Amino acid sequence: MTLAAFASIALIHLMAAISPGPSFVVITRVAAADGVRNALILALAFGVGAAVWAAAAMLGLAALFQIAPVLLTALKFAGAGFLLFIAYMMWRHADDPLPLDADRAPNGAAQVFRLGLLTQLSNPKVPVFFGAVFVGILPPEITWTEKAIVLALVLLVEGGWYILVARLFSLPRARAGYVRLKRLLDRVFGGLIALFGIRIAAG
Repeated sequence: MTLAAFASIALIHLMAAISPGPSFVVITRVAAADGVRNALILALAFGVGAAVWAAAAMLGLAALFQIAPVLLTALKFAGAGFLLFIAYMMWRHADDPLPLDADRAPNGAAQVFRLGLLTQLSNPKVPVFFGAVFVGILPPEITWTEKAIVLALVLLVEGGWYILVARLFSLPRARAGYVRLKRLLDRVFGGLIALFGIRIAAG
């Protein structure tokens, strides 16, 4: 593969990562509520999740979905159910106060990472995107080394974008605004996550 091909994959993926979706809503809320530590763990999890879907696409998962569309349908409903669960939890805990030191969030690193990974894996649009991109850009004779470079690019682009989001929304002004409007914002975030879940199930 040429350098231009690698750059094209990175740029197209960045444009897809920037477009708002469930991961963006979740990390925005976590960054403002829990602080930069948990948000950075989420960013890493999102990068790993994207790399998992990219690897699956290279192994032919997108083609499998075309052959057996019922699998994609099952994934859509499973993903929608998970997002609706997150939305429910946001609404349920909207009135809960934040810890006195929000950087010491009650969730452990493993729990936060699991939330991020499941959020990323629950969106069936991600493997469909990678399948479409890779079919159009990756040559049939791609080597295993080149595949590894592509996966590293996916991890770096996805993780890097969400690291930036995590840092911006964990700044003191953003967090102070969240503290003032926690009840309203949690319900807005929960509503957005629920909408994403419904759109995925209906799509």
